[in-house]
Amino acid sequence: MTSQGGTRQPKYQRIADALRTAIQAGEYGPGDRLPGENDLMATYEVARMTARQALGVLQNEGLAEARKGAGVFVRAFKPLRRRGIERLAREQWGAGRSIWSEESEERELVVDQIDVREEEADGRVCDALDVPAGTRVWARSRRFVLDGKPVLFALSHLPSDIVADSAVTQVDTGPGGTYARLAELGFAPVHFREEIRSRMPSADEAERLSLAMGTPVIHIVRTAFAQGGRVVEVNEMTLDSASYVLEYDFDA
Repeated sequence: MTSQGGTRQPKYQRIADALRTAIQAGEYGPGDRLPGENDLMATYEVARMTARQALGVLQNEGLAEARKGAGVFVRAFKPLRRRGIERLAREQWGAGRSIWSEESEERELVVDQIDVREEEADGRVCDALDVPAGTRVWARSRRFVLDGKPVLFALSHLPSDIVADSAVTQVDTGPGGTYARLAELGFAPVHFREEIRSRMPSADEAERLSLAMGTPVIHIVRTAFAQGGRVVEVNEMTLDSASYVLEYDFDA
């Protein structure tokens, strides 16, 4: 397979581009089997490793998935649309609705791992919550699974002096979740800040989210402020980048 137009793009990337274009054009639909390594070797006159790398690119992008003993197939999973502003509106959690329901669109979103514990905050958490060293906090970690696939892991920290002995420290926080309970405690969030970056996952994150090798994650840190500027929650979320579209809709 020769280079065209003087490009230095690797052969495996050019093959991946051709397959991606075919998927986007509808030549291969959700659930369809893509050409295998032998097919690609014959069509493009490349080595097996090159063909394998090309299919790996599509898997890392979330467009395809490998099925043991069967081949590589176009992924049928529909990405989640995370509406960053609407999901945090008080009309959502204040009415007893989960902020996660805004993006699941009636699909089955399951929390299959949850841990709630009190602990002494480390320096990083103390800085985020703007509290003195050694402050006790409650930590809530959750893994979210959609259509059988892990898509997000979230870890929240909240000051113990606010949430101790409340439903926030329980596995099930009740209708509206943590923010509704904070409102009942007199610390309703009135302002949010989210910091977003894309990076490669740690080994632990890749395992938690069942990520293929080379798949990046989206890391979001959300800080919730009550009236007067008190930080009432810091939530670190790690998202499978291939499972999400981040949408922010606001007036100019």
